Amino acid sequence: MTAARKRCAWAGTTDPFYLEYHDHEWGVPSRDDRHLFEMLILEGAQAGLSWSTILHKRAAYRKAYHGFDPKRVARYTATDQRRLLADAGIVRNRLKVQASIANARAFLEVQEEFGSFAKYAWSFVGGAPIVNARRTMQDVPARTPESDAFSKDLKRRGFRFVGSTIMYAFMQAVGMVNDHAVDCFRYRAGARTAKKRARR
Repeated sequence: MTAARKRCAWAGTTDPFYLEYHDHEWGVPSRDDRHLFEMLILEGAQAGLSWSTILHKRAAYRKAYHGFDPKRVARYTATDQRRLLADAGIVRNRLKVQASIANARAFLEVQEEFGSFAKYAWSFVGGAPIVNARRTMQDVPARTPESDAFSKDLKRRGFRFVGSTIMYAFMQAVGMVNDHAVDCFRYRAGARTAKKRARR
């Protein structure tokens, strides 16, 4: 029965990692800083690669990055960088590894200033999910004015691998925007959540 559900075209696969991600995580509003940090690092790691590659490496990433604890990652040393670059379970790209550590430090600075990274991030969409009405994958843009603003401010704060396209993917992933296709079984659930939040 689950396999027969109408899903977004990009999730039309038998890959259990993709199906689980689409059905239970992608587009679900998240205000958990640990999860937001994880997605920030994973979306940056995905640059130039397929998201399927990252999903299959996600467990290894969680182990390598100590559960994506930003405080711990921010304290990583040159020894930790060498450890990460030798870990075949993750994407062994020196620039991405260095960026992940720099981003952890910048992430902590944002938490200090705003109280939480979530409060800061969600301010770029007015505090509630933007509910779109995409009918096909061709209707989904690579970037938006919101992701442009988000990306620009992150770069100003010293974050790396946070271009507008990467940040729009991040916003989709953590539910800041609902880009499920209108005929996807997840679309209505996301729209209802957004309306409830908007009324608060």
